[in-house]
Amino acid sequence: MRVTFRRILCATDLSDASDQAIAHGISLAQEFQARLLVCHCIDLPVPSIYGEAYVAPEEQLNRHIAYAEKRITELMAGHALEWEPLIIVGHAADEINRVAREKAVDIALTATRGRRGLKRMLLGSVTERLMRTLPCPLLVIPATDRDTARQPAAAPGFKRILVGCDFSPDADLAFQHGLSMAQEFQAELHLVHVIETPLYTETLKPVFAHQPASPVVIREFLQAKLEGLVSEEARHWCQPITTLEEGQPFTRLLHYANDQRVDLIVLGVRGHGLIGTLLVGSTTDRVIRRATCPVLSVCPHGENA
Repeated sequence: MRVTFRRILCATDLSDASDQAIAHGISLAQEFQARLLVCHCIDLPVPSIYGEAYVAPEEQLNRHIAYAEKRITELMAGHALEWEPLIIVGHAADEINRVAREKAVDIALTATRGRRGLKRMLLGSVTERLMRTLPCPLLVIPATDRDTARQPAAAPGFKRILVGCDFSPDADLAFQHGLSMAQEFQAELHLVHVIETPLYTETLKPVFAHQPASPVVIREFLQAKLEGLVSEEARHWCQPITTLEEGQPFTRLLHYANDQRVDLIVLGVRGHGLIGTLLVGSTTDRVIRRATCPVLSVCPHGENA
């Protein structure tokens, strides 16, 4: 499956961190010759974002719209591509989701500041909501320090792409996107599966009904599954690097990405109940909050909303 992007949505809160997301959006749009939609959502019920009291709402709204249009125009100045500004009003996650569906967006980009702990429980995260509701993949750009954030981002010339593979339907869809991105950017493709030993002892019993499920046998089985993900046709241009890790999935994936100097991590999004997500978080949530490189999360049609 060759993935192509014709409409790219970049969500920005006009902060230094989200400027980096716009820079990546520009580079992706140029790479795929796509139309870039630069979207800013004004959430007036939270006036502290804009540093003023909530009075004369219509006047404030007009002022915020004018500022957003001016700021976005400045950021896009000098870039030769097809683009349009989208200034919307309402709850950010819901409105961005609506726009993505109405505009038939192929991929969305945003930046994250990586909230953790109680603050995350109480306030939630627009990024984490978008991960589970968008009808398209979400590319999350990690926040950088303030000095770096003010500098223009380099083009996302992905040279090493890591796909986390747990052989679930979500992970298979993520693999297809990772494979396609590797082909587009002529990048190294790293396929990594993290073994959770206690869990595997039970779940793989039916597979090894006729032989002992020893650690060696399990590793050979999983290694073969990893290598079998890439078709013979794709192997004409792609020689994947397959690796088995063991331990806590998000920790091992992050260590691998850092050790191998990965430029992009691609993961599927598994659904969690509200309490499970708030208190525990999925592997993808945790990787996004701690990764030092962009993370592409792929959720089938926002089914986990």
